[in-house]
Order: sequence, then C-alpha cells, then structure tokens
Amino acid sequence: MLGRTLREVSAALKQGQITPTELCQKCLSLIKKTKFLNAYITVSEEVALKQAEESEKRYKQGHSLGDLDGIPVAVKDNFSTAGIETTCASNMLKGYVPPYNATVVQKLLDQGALLMGKTNLDEFAMGALGSDTGGSTRNPAAHCGLVGLKPSYGLVSRHGLIPLVNSMDVPGILTRCVDDAAIVLGVLAGHDPKDSTTIQDPVKPFMLSSLTDVSKLCVGIPKEYLTPELSSEIRSLWSKAANLFESEGAKVIEVSLPHTSYSIVCYHVLCTSEVASNMARFDGLEYGHRCDIDVSTEAMYAATRREGFNDVVRGRILSGNFFLLKENYENYFVKAQKVRRLIANDFVNVFNSGVDVLLTPTTLSEAVPYTEFIKEDNRTRSAQDDIFTQAVNMAGLPAVSVPTALSHQGLPIGLQFIGRAFCDQQLLTVAKWFEKQVQFPVIQIQELMDNCSSVFENEKLASVSLKQ
Repeated sequence: MLGRTLREVSAALKQGQITPTELCQKCLSLIKKTKFLNAYITVSEEVALKQAEESEKRYKQGHSLGDLDGIPVAVKDNFSTAGIETTCASNMLKGYVPPYNATVVQKLLDQGALLMGKTNLDEFAMGALGSDTGGSTRNPAAHCGLVGLKPSYGLVSRHGLIPLVNSMDVPGILTRCVDDAAIVLGVLAGHDPKDSTTIQDPVKPFMLSSLTDVSKLCVGIPKEYLTPELSSEIRSLWSKAANLFESEGAKVIEVSLPHTSYSIVCYHVLCTSEVASNMARFDGLEYGHRCDIDVSTEAMYAATRREGFNDVVRGRILSGNFFLLKENYENYFVKAQKVRRLIANDFVNVFNSGVDVLLTPTTLSEAVPYTEFIKEDNRTRSAQDDIFTQAVNMAGLPAVSVPTALSHQGLPIGLQFIGRAFCDQQLLTVAKWFEKQVQFPVIQIQELMDNCSSVFENEKLASVSLKQ
C-alpha cells in the first residue's frame, strides 16, 4: 500500500480495503524502521493517530472530505504547525511551538490529511532539501525518483513558512507521480488574505487531461544549459527525451537564455541579502534560543546568534550584510536586482516566441554515494545542484522534475520541465504525458528498506541501487 500513488490509496480507503488507522500505523512503522535515515525531526504519532480515527469515522458515515482524507503527509520543519515544535533544524528555534498552522498545512488538514511529523532539512533550509527557493524540491526529487513540483510564485500561500528568501520561497510538493502533485496543488493553490503575494483570482481545480497528441506542442531546449560539468549520462538522457517529443510530432527547437551564466552569482547576492534581513529577527529577545550572557544587550545578541546559528547560516548573514552596506548597496544588491530582471525577461522572450515548455536537466549528475557526499561542503553541493533550477525561482515560473530513468549504477535521474507563469496545469499535463512515455520503474519500498537496513547495519554507507 505504501508504494502506491495517492489516487490509488484514496480509492482503497473509499472501498474499505484499508482503514486510515491501519494506513497511519503502516507509515509510523516505516518511519521507525528508517529512523537511521534521520528523515524526521519530530514524529507526531499521537496527533496522526487521532486524525486517522476522525477520518475513519467520516468514511464509515460516508462523508469523506476528498482525495486527501486519510492520506499521510509529512511537512518540512520550516512550516509552522500549531502545537508541534517547529525548529528549522536550528538550535535557534529549539523548543519553539507555533500557535498557528501555516496556510498550506491548514489546507491539508482541512481535507483530512494525516500529519505524520516534521521532516529534516539543512538549517533554515539553506541547502537542497524541502520548500523551493532555488531548487530544493526538484533536486531531491531527481535524486530520489520522485516528482518535485515548484509552483508559480504567488499561486500557493507562503503564510507560516518561516522565510529564507521572501521573493523566491515557494512551498514545494514531492509525490510519486504527476497526477498526485496536481491533486495536492489543487488543494493548496489560491488566494490567501494573510499573504499579499498570492493571486487574487479564484483557482480552478487542477484536473489533468490525458494528452494524446503533442503535435501542436513546442518544446524549447536552452543551449546555455549544456554545460561542461553536465554528466555524459544525463546529457544523453536529455537528448533522448527531446528526440521522444520530436518523434511524436512535437516541435523541438534550441532556444537561448543569454543571461543564464550570471544567474548563480546574482542568486547568491540576492539570497544572502534577504537571508541577512530575515535572520535579524532571531535576536534572543522575543522567542527562540537565548544565551546566558547578561553583560550587555550587544553581548547577548552576539552570543545568542553565535550559539543559535551554524557556520553556513552565519556565513550567509555576513555575506548579505556586506552586500547591503551603504557603500556596497548599489554595486551589488541593485545590480543583482537588475540582472534578475534580465534573467526573467529571457524566459518571457522565449515563451513569447511560441515555446510552450522548456526541457532541461534537473541536476548535473546522479546522486553521489554518502561517503563522497560528506566530503563536500554545503556551498559546493548547493552551487552544483542549483545550477539548472535557481533561475526559475528568480523568474517566479513553475517547474517540475520528473523521474526519467535509472543510471548505470541504478540511481534515479530526473529531467525538468519549465512552464509559463501561472500555466502550472499546462506544465503538469505535458509532464504527465512524458511520465507515461518513459515508464520510470516503481520503487519497491520494502525491498529498498531491506537493502538500506543491511547497508547501515554493516556500517557501509554506500549508495543503494534501485535496479531489480
């Protein structure tokens, strides 16, 4: 049951093949078995079982709330959850329990979803896991054989998402298939009076049609994304995907996004500047960690932030404050904002030329084994992973990573589709067609967990192949 899609599990619940409580217990059991992965910061077992009990009553009465009723979900630990500790994986917020739910969390709960707990992340989301600021949903999706959706900026509320970069943060969605991502997006999308950046117009349900004819589709291939660092295996897969569209009648053309080469530097300046501003609130006075030093207010501030933030967070705060200094503001922050506009205009020009979607790699390479991963620092890994993804955040566009194939080592590889702003449904419709064509193998959870357990028991932290 745990290896099925959201729609399949929802149907099983409605048909009585399994109860919400049984499904919840299966998930809790899996969470306990995989504790060695350190995937969860907090497991809300009592809350989830109580929610499952309430869902079960609704099913017995024939009053299901929809496709998400009784479906287990996990929320990254930088989304506020009422009554449940929200830490952003930081000592700074250890023990902080929000009095309210983030809008996206509340919308999931209103549809009967079961909150299993809060998942792990780099401190304050400063790396490649979770909500999407520069690729942090799409990159892990590509490495794990999942669909990772970054919606259009403003389509989904950010209220209750502890901010990293306000102008780029978007709640992301990780699911087993494109249809599931569309279902969740349909629940989350829409105007929120608590978030002024959300769209005002009402959002129609995201019902994906089965695209059978792609002959009227124009797919763009950005030439700037063919970088020397791109692995030969992903380059070949990218080419095969383009040929697939062409063989089915779609128009596939090379396009140019000329300011792509400036995007990493531009992103760094803007990201760290907004980080410096957002992290200023954590001063040890209102909430969160506070040191024991009481010599002076300034000493308390400094010691609190030294103890509460890790090296990566402190480094970004220092960089951001440097860029925001009066003497540097025009030369760095203002110039970066101008480059951001040029990058966004590159996408506008391409889509105005008749291109419907862009097809790109998601990552430079397949996932690296753990023993190699720990040798890299956060800055190197983030820069490598975000090269194909962060420009989309600066432009506010929707993008989705779709699992495409297994590498020769048996590890997942994903490709990315980028769409026009607020054309998320069209983007997902194309992604669904592609997903159907490539037939990515279903990941067998139990078999994978058995392999992982044996690997960790033997203390050989290597990669685990998904090949049968």
